Amino acid sequence: MEHTMPQRAETEPMTVRTARVSEIDALAAAMDRSRNYVVNQAIDQFLEANAWQMERIAAGVAAAREGNVSSADDVFGAIATKHGWQA
Repeated sequence: MEHTMPQRAETEPMTVRTARVSEIDALAAAMDRSRNYVVNQAIDQFLEANAWQMERIAAGVAAAREGNVSSADDVFGAIATKHGWQA
């Protein structure tokens, strides 16, 4: 189940209230970009990260329903072995 972001649609004006305008403006100035660019980048990153997370959760739920699970001890033991830690 691979997630692909849809083609960028035409933009639509939207009003957002935030207490972080000065931080957004400072970042925009440092990047020599507009406030709009910074906000849209943040929204894009948020949506991509959350879409990925929701896909992984759905895959995990499906695997659990199919009985494809491991005990916590097995998981932590494999992590410890991988990193050379004592389990």
